[in-house]
Amino acid sequence: MFKRNVTGWVLSGMVIVTVFFVLSFGMRARAVPASDYESLRILTDVMGIVHDNYTDDVSTKELVYSAVKGMLRSLDPHSSFLTPEDYQEMQIDTKGAFGGVGIEIGAREGFLMVVSAIEDTPAYEAGIKAKDIIVKIEDKQTKDMSLNDAVKLIRGNRGTAVTLWIMREGFDAPKPFKLVRDIIKIKSVKWKTLEQGFGYVRITQFQEKTSEDLEKAFGELGTGKNGFKGLILDLRNNPGGLLPQAVAVSNKFISSGIIVSTKGKSPGQNMEFYADKAGTQPNYPIVVLVNDGSASASEIVAGALQDHRRAVVLGTMTFGKGSVQTIIPLSDGSAVRITTSKYYTPSGRSIQATGITPDIMVGETVSGHIKEKDLAGHLAGEGEKADKKEEKAITIKEEKPAKEEKPAEGAEDLQMKRALDYLKSWYIFQGTMEKKAG
Repeated sequence: MFKRNVTGWVLSGMVIVTVFFVLSFGMRARAVPASDYESLRILTDVMGIVHDNYTDDVSTKELVYSAVKGMLRSLDPHSSFLTPEDYQEMQIDTKGAFGGVGIEIGAREGFLMVVSAIEDTPAYEAGIKAKDIIVKIEDKQTKDMSLNDAVKLIRGNRGTAVTLWIMREGFDAPKPFKLVRDIIKIKSVKWKTLEQGFGYVRITQFQEKTSEDLEKAFGELGTGKNGFKGLILDLRNNPGGLLPQAVAVSNKFISSGIIVSTKGKSPGQNMEFYADKAGTQPNYPIVVLVNDGSASASEIVAGALQDHRRAVVLGTMTFGKGSVQTIIPLSDGSAVRITTSKYYTPSGRSIQATGITPDIMVGETVSGHIKEKDLAGHLAGEGEKADKKEEKAITIKEEKPAKEEKPAEGAEDLQMKRALDYLKSWYIFQGTMEKKAG
């Protein structure tokens, strides 16, 4: 039997930092039915053909790893095989510090795409932007390169350099961006006071200490004091992270009831996570900001607060990553990451391939931004047919090195402004009603 360890790990280099569980591996692989042996024989026959006839020597382990990778890749965009090195890398990510350039990457149409450049990192400072296509890493073409292989090439020791060849809208040909690696420390919680009594908290992703850092934010913002009037919780471009942390963050605002549930094929994958009263914040008004870059764990929090009517959700439709990945360690230090269930908001909504619909729509969905429903072979949402369309090719040219561009600054944050206006209007409305009652 599987034993469920309520722990999560952040996946490196995914378009979405996936919500998933890690299973303790006190289990054996299930017995293969006799009817399946004929199919398995094809695999062993092909391995024999390769050993006997391929021009170079290939180890059995290499062949098995390649076969398993292909098998899992064919299921959906989030199921995959992790070599021992990949598995170790994944666990490093949960600590929130690693040597690299500071980008989150995904795959689209066979090429690597930048999902976002993390603030105050070499990539951000050099002008790397969301939706940039990484054509080459140094001299290696990225066409059909796995995300894990790309992460290995991009990461490295602090002070060393790596060149990414970038293609983006407006470029006639890819341009090289030479980046000097640094220790990337992902600060998962940032906060500030906007105006007297109004606080702002941004969660960039859900890491091991996110709920702990959120408590620090509450303390400095004075959310428990009488003068505190309202909070803006910013989950925009938050790709997700650890499920237990999404539950813990939601629990700080909800005192009872279901936060999220998961449903899968096996009874052991059907779980419910409940809120409790201990440590719940006072009942001040909250506006949650989301956009099409809000995914997975951030959608859990937004959906929970929305269903419990604890917050108003403002922004644009979210990413729609509503599936749970289970990590199963294997005997040689490798692991299998496999989609095992879907998660549901407290009201029973599945947001797989659909997303969270804001209560107040402010802003436009970014043209060309990848969503779950755009990923080839994505797990179908409820009422949706599975999409197994083949990816289209992209024609790309190359040119000589060019000057890097920096991101534009100073643009007005309309969603933030509108959120603060709504919080203020609540108190204006409340004061007006009290005057009338008087």
